[in-house]
Amino acid sequence: MASIRQEKVASLIKRDVGEIMQQNGTQYLPGKMITVTIVRMSPDLSFAKIYVSIFPTDDPKQDLEKLKSNGSEIRGLLGKRVKNQLRIVPELGFYLDDSLDYAERIDDLLND
Repeated sequence: MASIRQEKVASLIKRDVGEIMQQNGTQYLPGKMITVTIVRMSPDLSFAKIYVSIFPTDDPKQDLEKLKSNGSEIRGLLGKRVKNQLRIVPELGFYLDDSLDYAERIDDLLND
């Protein structure tokens, strides 16, 4: 279970990375919308798992790799935003959020 501090930092990072994706997302993945859905922090706040949803996409794994390759640039932009709130900017790990696909699959199974 996450501590209150972990949840607060996760919320801060989710908001700021979401804004970075909104402003610069077309540089990383042209013609696609990137949404930050969940952020989970490690107990020592040194690593952030960022779950993203990419729409529209034909090959989500390739899009995720492009996003990961720009991770250091995103971390730098995040550092400029949170420099007064956090001592150390956490390492960022990007993961694909497939909860919408999972919910759609369950809905299809229930409708059949």
